[in-house]
Amino acid sequence: MWLRTTCELTFDITVPTPFILMLRPRSGAQQWIAREEYRIKPSVTVCEFADNYGNLCQRLIAPAGAFAIYTSADVMTADHSDQAPGAPFVNIEYLPNNVLSYLLPSRYCESDCFGDMANSITTGQLPGYDQVRAIEIWLRNSIRYTPGCSDMLLSAVAVNLQQSGVCRDLSHLGIALCRSLSIPARLVVGYLYGLKPMDLHAWFEAYVAGRWYTFDATQSELKGGYVAIGYGRDAADVAVYNQFGPSVYPATQNIRVQLIDNKHIPDYP
Repeated sequence: MWLRTTCELTFDITVPTPFILMLRPRSGAQQWIAREEYRIKPSVTVCEFADNYGNLCQRLIAPAGAFAIYTSADVMTADHSDQAPGAPFVNIEYLPNNVLSYLLPSRYCESDCFGDMANSITTGQLPGYDQVRAIEIWLRNSIRYTPGCSDMLLSAVAVNLQQSGVCRDLSHLGIALCRSLSIPARLVVGYLYGLKPMDLHAWFEAYVAGRWYTFDATQSELKGGYVAIGYGRDAADVAVYNQFGPSVYPATQNIRVQLIDNKHIPDYP
């Protein structure tokens, strides 16, 4: 399907403030970026770089006063997310080097605390995809999904104690459970077509059978329409913006994801 994603953020800045933004999706195996628009008002010097996870980031200093960021992209993404029941666990010695970091505990995914719990949840499941699927189902049935309830970052341990959270929180717990079984898992932030209420979204991916698969405990069934912006170990790696100095919060935030007809996409030779 073809989707048009739009993100508009406005800020009221009191002093010149350094920002690192992560708002540009990149083309990859599961999405193709056909068109992009990126506007910043007032115009400032921007330096772009790729972080340790390949995410496209933009550095800038926002001047004092009203500051606005607008991004839009036309993206071809899958109508249905791939599923692979029975896909096998990958032994550690065969994992690619760039996947190894997703096995380790991280700031918001304390996987070293969840070994017994993960084994209990996945009892009787084949090692690999089926274990992750069991974790996803357990999260959906056991942890209350409460979109928009909090902007506070919660770790997997805190989410398990609270028994509720936003999409990012459920993903943190899912990642920690996967890693405790030596299954690499990572957080993804981006957009989801049809999400209600519409907002930026977070889900997780697990590495089995030699590739990454999508899992999302906040949705009743796995579907297509995902557009990834950033990948990382947990929320500390994939904030759509980081700012330094006095705290700054968006005055307004407007997220839209629309289904578009591909006849409106330019056809280049």
